[in-house]
Amino acid sequence: MPQNKQQKHKEQSKEAGFTLMELMVVIVILGILASIVVPRFLDEPHKARVVKAKMQIQGFSTAAKRFYLDNGYYPSTEQGLQALVNKPTTGRIPKQYPTAGYISKIPVDPWGNDYVYLSPSSHHEAFDIISFGADGEEGGIDDGADIQSWNLE
Repeated sequence: MPQNKQQKHKEQSKEAGFTLMELMVVIVILGILASIVVPRFLDEPHKARVVKAKMQIQGFSTAAKRFYLDNGYYPSTEQGLQALVNKPTTGRIPKQYPTAGYISKIPVDPWGNDYVYLSPSSHHEAFDIISFGADGEEGGIDDGADIQSWNLE
């Protein structure tokens, strides 16, 4: 190779890479961005579970209201939400009940616990439907806060 070409090749190879300092600056910047962004995404699964529980409670509420429109009363606490899936055989037996029920099934809440159904309500509503949240116990704050039919936003 002629000397000019070798010299050009050496100069190009020196300019082509990153210095250690440049790499360190990029790594620090990425670390700072990750420390800001990652915590925001860590809470997203909990928020999604809360939204899912609220949607399920609203679905149960709609089905219970349809039950009321057909029969003039809401299922009792003893009959529970299951009265929206299958025609009750205990307590007051509904006279108007669709063959397919009002909903196909009662899922557990997003944390794997059963929903609580109370009728009559203790909150000036016709019925209460409650998910006890992540802790599975009544009361609680933050992730363990209850999700209640009378308190949906």
